[in-house]
Amino acid sequence: MLDRLKNLLLAPEAKASRIARLIAFDAGARARWTPRDYAALTREGFARNAIVYRAVRLVAESVGALAFVLYEGERELTRHPLIDLLARPNPRQDGASFLESVAAYLLLSGNAYVEAVSLPGEEQAEARVRELYALRPDRMKVVAGPNGWPQAYDYTVNGARVRFDQDARQPPILHLTLFNPLDDHYGMSPLEAASAAVDTHNAAARWNKALLDNAACPSGALVYAGPDGGMLSEPQFERLKRELDRQYQGAANAGRPLILEGGLDWKAMSLSPKDMDFMEAKHAAAREIALAFGVPPMLLAIPGDNTYSNYQEASRVFVRQTVLPLGQRIGAALAQWLSPSFGAGLTLAPDADRIAALAADRAALWERVTRAPFLTVNEKRAAVGYGAVEGGDAFA
Repeated sequence: MLDRLKNLLLAPEAKASRIARLIAFDAGARARWTPRDYAALTREGFARNAIVYRAVRLVAESVGALAFVLYEGERELTRHPLIDLLARPNPRQDGASFLESVAAYLLLSGNAYVEAVSLPGEEQAEARVRELYALRPDRMKVVAGPNGWPQAYDYTVNGARVRFDQDARQPPILHLTLFNPLDDHYGMSPLEAASAAVDTHNAAARWNKALLDNAACPSGALVYAGPDGGMLSEPQFERLKRELDRQYQGAANAGRPLILEGGLDWKAMSLSPKDMDFMEAKHAAAREIALAFGVPPMLLAIPGDNTYSNYQEASRVFVRQTVLPLGQRIGAALAQWLSPSFGAGLTLAPDADRIAALAADRAALWERVTRAPFLTVNEKRAAVGYGAVEGGDAFA
């Protein structure tokens, strides 16, 4: 009875989320590892597959080569501490290398972690981020708080663990993720989505390599031509099966020549590599990998793709649909995360006017705007991304 009275007198609970009780019951203040093997995916994909390697490098290097523009509201800033920080984020990397690392981690893991470092001894209210570091995603894990949202991150290397609490005025860790419908904290990488195509592509490469190592001999059937229509005895038949299983099956033994004895005859009966169309299956897997990473197959030198009329059109689509969206996402996340140190209202966006692949688009836009008699000078300038000028409200 007393316990019931005490419960009635307690203040009502305040939940930050309607599902906070469920999440807190399952993972309150407990760390969870990334639910897949990042190292294995990276070894099989990036380290052992030329298509994945080139696709990741192409996207990451293109993002690193973007020129970012900082806006305060609608006004472009040419000098600002945040611009200087992004130009030289840390003593070991320049801005392009840093952005390339962030983009590559996102593509391979679906997660990217950036650490903000302030000078020791600064007051918390006056602390400003001095350096940025991209951290390996396989060493980081989320520590969920009582309401289910991340309250800290644990970074583990060589047995030592560092915990980054996120309750500071300037959170020390920025966690970038690609959308994952099956996980609340970790993102899903294009490499994971294309894992079946990567395995197919790697298996085809290993099979062809083994076939070449074994003199490219096709498989076939063994026919026993014994005297007077005789047959193999049971022990002979079992021994032959064991030898075939042990020495002549699997990709590593593809095409290995047989050693025949006792009336055995070899009858080639399998399809040739041309009939089996190994190369076309390999190219199909390569196109699927390119699709997952958003890279036109033409840019990866994959034959048999007729979607783009020419290389220039493929480059334009690649920049528009893959590079710019990823660069805009990284820039927006960095500006929002660093707003406690550099001020609110800042926007970091890629400068599309400096991208050579979009020169034809810019020329077409300028031509259309120039020929629009119903627009004033300032309206034309605003349409192409420039600010107003005095006396520009008149029609040109």
